[in-house]
Amino acid sequence: MLRRDFLFSASVVAASALSADAPAASPRPVATSTRRLSVFNSVSLDGFFTDASGDMSWARSRDPEWLGFQGENAGGEAELLFGRKTYDMMASFWPTPQAMQSMPAVAEGMNRMRKSVFSHTLDKAAWQNTRVIQGDLATEVRRMKAEPGPPMLILGSGQIVAQLTQAGLIDEYQLALVPIALGAGRTLFEGVTGRPRLKLQRSRAFGNGTVMLWYDSGVAVPVPA
Repeated sequence: MLRRDFLFSASVVAASALSADAPAASPRPVATSTRRLSVFNSVSLDGFFTDASGDMSWARSRDPEWLGFQGENAGGEAELLFGRKTYDMMASFWPTPQAMQSMPAVAEGMNRMRKSVFSHTLDKAAWQNTRVIQGDLATEVRRMKAEPGPPMLILGSGQIVAQLTQAGLIDEYQLALVPIALGAGRTLFEGVTGRPRLKLQRSRAFGNGTVMLWYDSGVAVPVPA
């Protein structure tokens, strides 16, 4: 449940970048019809988003200020993108009566929003408004960015983040920097080459020591006409 708590936090915090109140992004030399792709993850001070055993419970916080921030930003609209593992975890909780009873507003949004899961092993998805995409990840996301629709948002799904970073397809990184040193674990950018440099757009520090950082990739990638 602790890992799922993180994914709940991700669901509501990341919506802040998709709401009408979010500041405008920096100008980018791409067509205005291109859909924006963002990612949310918590990271430790030493740069890991999971510890060596895959645990993410260290990112969990019950601090009132942090919880208030989550609640303020529980709106917004997006198409959610998942890898198979993150999708299975999400789909096992949000459609359930437990989710509707404990977090009705968030559950309603998670169930309503469009969702795409990238998997070569999943044939069909039972969670409503979900499609399974089995093609090449970068090719499919490049095509999706050219389609009409809401902004796209990746929650968790570290392997997808690394691959799409390498392909230059992520527009924004929303990172919750948690004041903890894990010593070992997985980074969001395993296998990424070229040392991509991000541009800090804004930040917010919280009393619990967590700092929210919004980075723009500054990368313009052509999409199909």
